[in-house]
Amino acid sequence: MATKQTEPVTTIGLEELSPESSEPQKESKTYTVEEAVETIGFGRFHIALFLIMGSTGVAEAMEIMLIAVVSPVIRCEWHLENWQVALVTTMVFFGYMVFSILFGFLADRYGRWKILLISFLWGAYFSLLTSFSPSYIWFVFLRTMVGCGVSGHSQGLIIKTEFLPTKYRGYMLPLSQVFWLAGSLLIIGLASVVNPTIGWRWLIRIASIPGIILILAFKFIPESARFNVSTGNTQAAVATLERIARMNRSVMPEGKLVEPAAEKRGRFADLLDAKYLRTTLQIWVIWLGISFAYYGVILASAELLERDLVCGSQTETEMVLSGDSEESRSPCHCHLFAPSDYKTMIISTLGEIALNPLNILGINFLGRRISLSITMGCTALFFLLLNICTSSTGLIGFLFMLRALVSANFNTIYIYTAEVYPTTMRALGMGISGSLCRIGAMVAPFISQVLMSASFLGALCLFSSVCVVCAISAFTLPIETKGRALQQAK
Repeated sequence: MATKQTEPVTTIGLEELSPESSEPQKESKTYTVEEAVETIGFGRFHIALFLIMGSTGVAEAMEIMLIAVVSPVIRCEWHLENWQVALVTTMVFFGYMVFSILFGFLADRYGRWKILLISFLWGAYFSLLTSFSPSYIWFVFLRTMVGCGVSGHSQGLIIKTEFLPTKYRGYMLPLSQVFWLAGSLLIIGLASVVNPTIGWRWLIRIASIPGIILILAFKFIPESARFNVSTGNTQAAVATLERIARMNRSVMPEGKLVEPAAEKRGRFADLLDAKYLRTTLQIWVIWLGISFAYYGVILASAELLERDLVCGSQTETEMVLSGDSEESRSPCHCHLFAPSDYKTMIISTLGEIALNPLNILGINFLGRRISLSITMGCTALFFLLLNICTSSTGLIGFLFMLRALVSANFNTIYIYTAEVYPTTMRALGMGISGSLCRIGAMVAPFISQVLMSASFLGALCLFSSVCVVCAISAFTLPIETKGRALQQAK
């Protein structure tokens, strides 16, 4: 009987029998934080963010502007000389300078929200202590501590920047100037009522209230999703983005949030990397010059009103009115603000919002660089025009325009700095820039409150020259951030 021949058996893999084997394998969808922010869009969350984080400017303005309205009072109470009055402001900005770097470093490592909360607690505590200062030395020390705390307030701007869609940043961030203006007007208005009645100590106590209220409001704002992703905490980032989408009644992108490759964060060396070296150096020059001009205008306004330095009339006025009086021979000039002086300060301060619409248009249509170079050039011109001998109305007009221009300068450089650096070093870049700009703020009191008394024209020419250098530096910046997505990694 013939044996039946068996055919060889071929082993076929299960994957070959699968009906999908002939189709390419589909890749799962992914998205970045940038794409999520753009997809969710602008809505109710961003309005709440704008109101709460923007209000940090109210507290900061009140603490910084406080020195301008308190200086004449403490000059009289403690019989201070010019350099002693200037030293108060300088030490406030010295504390700001030192802690701005530290807070920026910590914010890139441990989170923007935590540092913002710590800075407000710190500032409110030492501000209240300042009102109990028994002497000039204690006053200087405690205001220095307040400066340390205020330096962390810039994290509020970074949180806003990292949550806003690209096309809204150029509009919403400049509008934050409204809060700084509100804080400035509030402290001047309070000073006009409180200083002559219950005294400067109560003015300081009242000025600390907005900061304390804001601490309670911070719980409604989450940590930056960009920061959470940069630290590998994608779960927290997704939870935050989903919460924003619900508040805005919008939708999340489909897929999974991409977690970028782990990078070291908050390194000073990254700011001086070849890619950012020129940008960083020019930004530092601009920050220093803008701060020098801004606080120079504020303090010069107070000096012009307090000591009658207009048209070189100080010496003649003192000779005629004071003769050989003890006050005329004393370096401690005691002249408290009159109601008309507070009125002049309020009018000039209103200038900070006057150019805001034009500033927003310039930032969004001309770009950050050109807009900044134009406003810096105009600032230089108006510093020189301040030397023209004019009426009080003319003086108010010049001060009004100067405040408008220096405010526009600060608006633009804040936006540019927050946009140009990636998430892994954004807070440090802002912190160091803010720190170096305080060098300009530290020098400004000695120009506005000391040099201006000796040479009015010399002080104005110095301010103007610095603004020209900043205008050139702004025009030649290598990166334009208009319409540019925020970079996540270096």
